[in-house]
Amino acid sequence: MENKTFALEILTPDRKVYSGDVESFVAPGFEGYFGVLARHAPLIAAIRVGEIKVRTGSDDELLFATSGGFVEVLPDKVTVLSEAAEEATEIDVTRAESAKERAMKRLQEGRKAWDVARSETSLARAMNRLRVAGKIQA
Repeated sequence: MENKTFALEILTPDRKVYSGDVESFVAPGFEGYFGVLARHAPLIAAIRVGEIKVRTGSDDELLFATSGGFVEVLPDKVTVLSEAAEEATEIDVTRAESAKERAMKRLQEGRKAWDVARSETSLARAMNRLRVAGKIQA
């Protein structure tokens, strides 16, 4: 029987967010979401702020919020290197709401151009965290 799983590691500079065998992996690429199954062709891709979906078993799905980074795909292993990533169950919704409000306030104030870009990035990350956390609280 063919092995339908592969090893997955999601790493940040601070910690190993996830490590285990999975059946599928979906990540937010810059050209759209892409999926990986066992024995996928080798690939290196940049990912953007978004949601990583991992299927560990027939009905088990894990969701992770990511701030972007890179994915290395090998036939038997996928490695995600991200500046920040957290499982949906770990997201501090109150903190994410505060970050969203702060970013929106800064955008409304119309500060310097570099502040606008940074605020837009902060807002995108906060909204993503809230979106991912919301999927598991329903």
